[in-house]
Amino acid sequence: MATVTLSDIHAARERIHNKVERTPTVTSQSLSERFGVPVYLKLEHRQTTGSFKLRGASNAVASLSAGEMTRGVVAASTGNHGRALAHAAKLEGMRAVICMSRLVPRNKLDEIRRLGAEVHIVGNSQDDAQQEVERLVAQEGLVMLPPFDHPAIIAGQGTLGLEMIEQVPDADLVLVQLSGGGLAAGVAAAVKAVSPGTKIIGVSMARGAAMKASLDAGHPVLVEELPTLADSLGGGIGLDNRLTFAMCRDLLDDVILLSEDEIAAGIRHAYEQEREVVEGAGAVGIAALLAGKVKAGGPVTVLLSGRNIDMNAHRRIVCGEAVGERTA
Repeated sequence: MATVTLSDIHAARERIHNKVERTPTVTSQSLSERFGVPVYLKLEHRQTTGSFKLRGASNAVASLSAGEMTRGVVAASTGNHGRALAHAAKLEGMRAVICMSRLVPRNKLDEIRRLGAEVHIVGNSQDDAQQEVERLVAQEGLVMLPPFDHPAIIAGQGTLGLEMIEQVPDADLVLVQLSGGGLAAGVAAAVKAVSPGTKIIGVSMARGAAMKASLDAGHPVLVEELPTLADSLGGGIGLDNRLTFAMCRDLLDDVILLSEDEIAAGIRHAYEQEREVVEGAGAVGIAALLAGKVKAGGPVTVLLSGRNIDMNAHRRIVCGEAVGERTA
């Protein structure tokens, strides 16, 4: 079965080293004291477009042929991949079309438009948006660069895993966001290749966690996409998933699901104790620790994956408004 290897990830790093930031890893004093082991935060939310997605998008765009660049690119997105692809395409002077559902927050739509990409709003799920992508590929000849199930995307995200294990080489545990699996697969492939004993746990929301449901079923399944504070983790994995399902199945040591209140607690802690603004998806690693759902015998690296949250929503969350099962 096809997979993404450490050599693919090293090639991606060489390809994009001047297009993305090498983000810092810092010690969390508050979390380290609370859990009795060193806890480190990988500050990927400080990446140029506000999330890790720039790594995969930049590698995918840089891997295109001249003819493909002329045709332009299209993708479905819950927001951050679209923003990253719009940024990468703009640097190359390429056309980019981003297809999204009505569940994507307005602030993410506005930023994608600001970067010059065309935005198509279609339906109420990633699956609906993907149908529009396929129409544009067939009718206009655009090149599809999906948000996760693509070797160049996975390899690009894997460069983050290389940085994480280089910055904390004795990590006992890495907490990584889990949605379609591009990030988790790439990070796990890099970390496990360098440090096989390091455990990798995927973290997602309880509301509509498609990869978790698919792993439990033993094959990709459809899951209803629901509103959640971790909106970047929404969407399915594709019934014809070629790469990320198998890689997550083989490389992840466990998967943790979080309630909306637990995710909100992670956002609040990041702001109040770490002085970091992160979106719901970016906070799930912290949230998993705070919820007592993680145990480690040594250093823990927690990925803060994105910061692209509506600031009015952020204010309400950090001020302690009840979230229940609503998005803000």
